[in-house]
Amino acid sequence: QVQLVESGGGLVQPGKSLRLSCAASGSILRVNDMAWYRQVPGQQRELVAGINRAGGKNYADSVKGRFTISRDNAKNTVYLQMDSLKPEDTAVYYCNAKIIPIAVGAGELAYWGQGTQVTVSS
Repeated sequence: QVQLVESGGGLVQPGKSLRLSCAASGSILRVNDMAWYRQVPGQQRELVAGINRAGGKNYADSVKGRFTISRDNAKNTVYLQMDSLKPEDTAVYYCNAKIIPIAVGAGELAYWGQGTQVTVSS
């Protein structure tokens, strides 16, 4: 069984920083692409940033220059460093990972974390 566990959310003032972490654990053969999404109530979940196993990154236009995604392949962990936070960054942030589990015949599967609330407010 595979699970993603997120941490690092909370309440922060505009202009401040937060760092999110997401660790994959369980019967894992390989972790491929990892990403962070966010969702505001009543809106669709949107991609914030993604990173492949080789370190290639992509970002939503709204966070370019403020957020940095990184990963530690040895720990099966992805991070999201969020700087210069704005009230419009308030959302539930979800970790996503494409993982090949240790199971005969299993291919790549997509997994989601439980979500962590980020609130930016003065």
